[in-house]
Amino acid sequence: MAEFRKTELFTDVDGRARFREHTIALDQGTPQARLSALFASGGYQLRHSPPGFRSDFHCTTTPQWVFILSGCMQIGLQDGSSRLFKAGEHFHSADTLPEGSAFDAAVHGHWSRQVGDEPLVTLFVRS
Repeated sequence: MAEFRKTELFTDVDGRARFREHTIALDQGTPQARLSALFASGGYQLRHSPPGFRSDFHCTTTPQWVFILSGCMQIGLQDGSSRLFKAGEHFHSADTLPEGSAFDAAVHGHWSRQVGDEPLVTLFVRS
């Protein structure tokens, strides 16, 4: 059976953002066109970030898929690690503020930045 790899940015039990991997079964459709189950979505939004863009540490307000359409995006975590996502790559951003917590920029969230000379164009799809 074919599978789809889902990279997820999530909030761990200690309130810190981390990455993890999941697989989604492509168990529907035909042998020539394998499909996953249909997932609900809550709309989409496009973003253009010029060279030099970098956010502060923040949490995602609503979990969403992030698809890199062009350019390169770096996601940085509180532990100093980071990952690069290039055009054609994606991740699911579910790094939300733990319920009942006040945002602490030394503990919570992640930052993002545009990398290189090409503007960063992203598609956000609410999940």
